[in-house]
Amino acid sequence: MFSHLSLENLRGNLFGGLTAGVVALPLALAFGVASGAGPVAGLYGAIMVGFFASLFGGTPAQISGPTGPMTIVFASVFVQFSHAPSIAFTVVMLGGLFQIGFGFARLGRYINLIPYPVVSGFMSGIGCILIIMQLDHMVGHPATSSIVEALIAALGIFQQPNYDAVIIGLVSLAICLFTPGRVSRVVPSPLMALIVGTLMVMSGMDQAPVIGDIPTGLPELYWPTFSSTLLGQMIFSGLVLAVLGSIDSLLTSVVADNATGTFHDSDKELIGQGVGNLASGLVGGIPGAGATIRTVSNIRAGGSSPVSGMVHAMLLLAVVLGLGQYAGKIPYAALAGVLIKVGIDVIDWPYLRRLRHSPLSGTALMLVVLTLTVLTNVITAVAAGMVMASLRFVKEMADLQLESIKHYSASTENSALTASEAQLLQDCKGRALLLHFIGPLTFGAANGVVRRAATLDPHDVLILDLSDVPSIDLSAAMALESIIRGSRSRNEDVILVGLNWRVARLFSQMKIIELVRETHRVDTRFGGLELAAQIISSKDAPGA
Repeated sequence: MFSHLSLENLRGNLFGGLTAGVVALPLALAFGVASGAGPVAGLYGAIMVGFFASLFGGTPAQISGPTGPMTIVFASVFVQFSHAPSIAFTVVMLGGLFQIGFGFARLGRYINLIPYPVVSGFMSGIGCILIIMQLDHMVGHPATSSIVEALIAALGIFQQPNYDAVIIGLVSLAICLFTPGRVSRVVPSPLMALIVGTLMVMSGMDQAPVIGDIPTGLPELYWPTFSSTLLGQMIFSGLVLAVLGSIDSLLTSVVADNATGTFHDSDKELIGQGVGNLASGLVGGIPGAGATIRTVSNIRAGGSSPVSGMVHAMLLLAVVLGLGQYAGKIPYAALAGVLIKVGIDVIDWPYLRRLRHSPLSGTALMLVVLTLTVLTNVITAVAAGMVMASLRFVKEMADLQLESIKHYSASTENSALTASEAQLLQDCKGRALLLHFIGPLTFGAANGVVRRAATLDPHDVLILDLSDVPSIDLSAAMALESIIRGSRSRNEDVILVGLNWRVARLFSQMKIIELVRETHRVDTRFGGLELAAQIISSKDAPGA
């Protein structure tokens, strides 16, 4: 853990941790409120995830804590299990355990396989949700429990605004939007917005609702609680939190790598995030993940080791242990202004600006995921996006596989063959057909292979050249079996060329290899053409 720490950079790590803590304080409070579990739950989540993810994680300069995506998902979990908060926090623990399992199973590398339009869609959708869900607080109304209710309520909440809250919210949002970067590096704009908003309440704008009392002292422990009737929902929700938290954290790890010139350990990072979320659930905290804004703030302030993340957590612990009375005077409208800015930052503006230049399929995929994220939930959106992206990928690969299949006969252009192979094919007098397959063969191309074979000219000998096929799946193997059986039913000879051990093993397991005589299995294309010429010559021999 201390391999990245030295006396020379100790000051940078301390200052980076303090800076990240100051940035994290208003966000932790705001995310706690947005989750429905309360501001102190946001602080506990920031403390536990921030400390243990730094202690056990694999990204030295990363700062972890509650994030917009994790908060939105947990808010739905908290509403779902609102009758028993201990079950909701048990879901957080389950999410942590899943993440630890991901790390030990070395699944970190697979998180990066999610297509960018899917990531962009759900991130932009979450940004929209954050903005929409804060409109109530922005005008001084109680928060609604779902995005659909918030959209419906948005039609009427502006007719009866709390003007104190509106002014405070707009001022806070303006501070977050327009504070110069050089000023934010000294005093983070979210903290400045909360200070100004609180001063406005204390100076007379006291009609704006405030957070109120925040419990101080050590947290209450929530021991794992399970319900046999809810177990399936709990496991599903925990898995959603784990997957989303893993994606969120590893994306931030990549940002940290780019900023520091280092390389993170994905699997170790997942274990650290899992321990942090497990600890957060135990103390009634909301789940968290790697946080881009806090991580960048830490790095810019000199943080480069896990110590900075632990210092950030200790500063937030000081707030919980004695400074919560001051945080209780913060108006909800000020927090709404901060979260709206967070929502704006979460939206993937670079990709949105390129939509009209990007491929139509990618644009459609991103918009579908964004819409489903806003109207349903993240896991439905990502699942639908992955299915769409997979189908698109399979279709493109199938088209490429079919294009790569070449057929040769005496009447076709044979420039890809050697002179001796072309001569042998001519010797077959147009009665031999060579099908040359190139690259892996998968289920996407299986039906196309059968249809392609059915349209070819009649022949006496079919040569299936698989010497350039590194692998084949079951569907493609069954398609080739169909071609072989069709040829045999027409009394055509079949020659197999160049089976490698993977293809030969599958053919053997599926009993396909038995459909072709052992003498008709050869290693080279030349040998296959030579055998075909001999078969045709023997058929033409007198008395054959």
